[in-house]
Amino acid sequence: MSHIHYSDIEIIYEDNHLLVVEKPVNIPSQQDRSGDKDMLTLLKEYIKVKYDKPGNVYLGLVHRLDRPVGGVMVFAKTSKAASRLSEQIRTRQFDKKYLAVIHGVPPVKSKKNLVHYLIKDRRRNMVRAVDSSVEGAQKAILDYKLIGRSSGLSLVEIDLHTGRPHQIRVQFAEIGHPLFGDQKYGRQLNQPGQQIALWSREIGLIHPTLKETMTFSSSPQQIYPWNIFGC
Repeated sequence: MSHIHYSDIEIIYEDNHLLVVEKPVNIPSQQDRSGDKDMLTLLKEYIKVKYDKPGNVYLGLVHRLDRPVGGVMVFAKTSKAASRLSEQIRTRQFDKKYLAVIHGVPPVKSKKNLVHYLIKDRRRNMVRAVDSSVEGAQKAILDYKLIGRSSGLSLVEIDLHTGRPHQIRVQFAEIGHPLFGDQKYGRQLNQPGQQIALWSREIGLIHPTLKETMTFSSSPQQIYPWNIFGC
């Protein structure tokens, strides 16, 4: 999708401090080794053109989504907003909900809490769950609830409490329910070329200057496997 243009990105909300968008799948959050167009660069172009700004445009990346993941993403248009949003993330006032399609049906009646300790192998860009005593391991916490099941797959809604790399993907693989389409952590169940079914569904935050609680949401495209759940 390196040919994407900023006009292809849906703007969910914008004011002087915030820019909230729907990130398309398979676009990096920021520049990476692929050299493909990334969200930060595209949205800086959007601001530059829309407001006819000369020189460099400020846009703060306050959180990331993995390249294959689409959905709600929040950027800061001022450094004040960036620091305040980063502080909300640090103090867990920045709420992130995801939708995921996983293999199998987890035995969960209402809400289930998952806690693992994760460590990243930077050379292989892989994350794995380890014992809490392993040096460098980071605690990863999420809650999830089952909201649909069909054809051997389940739709879950996830409340993410920590933002570790590949966290959702690794934690569900660890409990035997890897994400649909995840080539990295569910290779034994997924076909090459399948798109990972993980979507940034909702972000709740406190506006950096208005101090009001705001919630932004986005729905996945009606394509397989999302369409079998009608979400």
